[in-house]
Amino acid sequence: MTRKGTLTIQRKTILEIVTMATDHPTAADVMERLKERGCQFAYATVYNSLRYLTDEGMIRELKLDGDSSRYDARTEDHQHIVCVSCGRVDEVFTDAPQEWLHHVAEETGYDIQEQQYLFKGVCAACKISTKPIH
Repeated sequence: MTRKGTLTIQRKTILEIVTMATDHPTAADVMERLKERGCQFAYATVYNSLRYLTDEGMIRELKLDGDSSRYDARTEDHQHIVCVSCGRVDEVFTDAPQEWLHHVAEETGYDIQEQQYLFKGVCAACKISTKPIH
């Protein structure tokens, strides 16, 4: 997928940070984690590297709620669910019902190539912490 020799040290480091992340980091999160490692990359380097890694199919850019894109090293088809209370993002691997996709294609005349769904709810931790005490 990538061209031989095109992964610079910066790109490799940023790819490693996104791959190790469990929280779908933003570019700002990646910058913070680089600093924690003692790396001093310019903002432009981080943004350009994230764009390159996305374009090469090594990571996915997620446009969820809010202004900041998030990044995911899991490139296989899956969806995401966002906690409306704390902002946590988790993966969803349940397939969409084929009958529903067929109806969408019939209604619109589109040949559906891929689907992206964003589910919203309250995560288990937030549900527990917001339960009223009796």
